[in-house]
Amino acid sequence: MSRLTALAAFGALSFAAMPASAQAPELAMLRSLEKGSYVLRFRDGEPPQRVCLRTGSELLQIGHPGLTCSYFTVKDGAKEVDVNYTCQGRGYGRNLVRKETDGLVQIDTQGIRGGMPFAWDVEARRTGSCR
Repeated sequence: MSRLTALAAFGALSFAAMPASAQAPELAMLRSLEKGSYVLRFRDGEPPQRVCLRTGSELLQIGHPGLTCSYFTVKDGAKEVDVNYTCQGRGYGRNLVRKETDGLVQIDTQGIRGGMPFAWDVEARRTGSCR
């Protein structure tokens, strides 16, 4: 079974039953990141994106930017967080964010949006202040 098929099966069976918070979780590792403008570089060739990091939670749902989603924290570690989220009627995803430095993280994200699966490996690197 592929990674995306497994995720779809997991999502269909358990995302609706997960206890979740209405706001992005407050995770210490994400709060410890340097605030500012970050470039998201997708290893599969997707065009780079910019994000203004204010709280760190902006990195939790890059597959569903700007949507209101519910979260379930799987792991809240000093160097790594793993969060599942669901955006009612709009899809869901899983983000594993690993901190290398205060201004560089690696993100493994996958999920379903617009009825289609996505799976990205992303590097987020601080490039300066937000404009």
